[in-house]
Amino acid sequence: MKTKQTSSHMYGAAKTWNPFKGCRYDCSYCVPSFQQQAKRQKHNCDACYRYAPHAHPDRLSKIPAAEIVFVCGNGDISFADPSYVRRIIEAIRGAGGGRTFYLQTKKPAFLEPFLGLLPQTVILVTTLETNRDEGYSRVSKAPLPSERFAQFLALDHPRKVVTIEPMLDFDVDEFAGWIARIGPEYIWLGFNSREAQVRLPEPPVEKVRRFVALLVARGIPIRGKKLRGIPLPGVERHQD
Repeated sequence: MKTKQTSSHMYGAAKTWNPFKGCRYDCSYCVPSFQQQAKRQKHNCDACYRYAPHAHPDRLSKIPAAEIVFVCGNGDISFADPSYVRRIIEAIRGAGGGRTFYLQTKKPAFLEPFLGLLPQTVILVTTLETNRDEGYSRVSKAPLPSERFAQFLALDHPRKVVTIEPMLDFDVDEFAGWIARIGPEYIWLGFNSREAQVRLPEPPVEKVRRFVALLVARGIPIRGKKLRGIPLPGVERHQD
């Protein structure tokens, strides 16, 4: 089966590498995006079509020649067998120089046993859409935001990025404090990009402005897209 290297919409210079695909967190905002894309694989891979967690060992040697490689971007690596995760890391370690690998999961604690194996070219990424636990189970089956924050904070790795996309309503000071404690290389910020397909409890524009101002004041770089034309100070915008 031919492997297609897809561009990542989240990170402009990235290519997605999928030696593992699928997820069981059932995030409502993934249904019209990742899960809908998976339906195109009906004639290639039934597990891909169902968005069921599964490995593609044939892709381990097919790392894209890109500046940034988004590892397992069409799934969550926390559903992979640990022995297979080691094979993925071995492939990363054997890759040529000049590439940065983004390793993202909504269960950061899963990565703790592998930290000693990760080269400096790996950036750990997690999604924190909000700081609020209440009502989150209606959006996703992933670990609650407070649990995910604590897990990500505890990971002893020098390079981290936080994705806040899609934003859910949050408490400005507490959420900014979380991000400051993590100390990411930058945050990725964005509103819901699938408004027609899924409705989410989003923060008001003024709250987002205050949140951004706090992070900028603390020296945390911000990148993002789908900001709906809102002029947020200090934001590096990619696509609206």
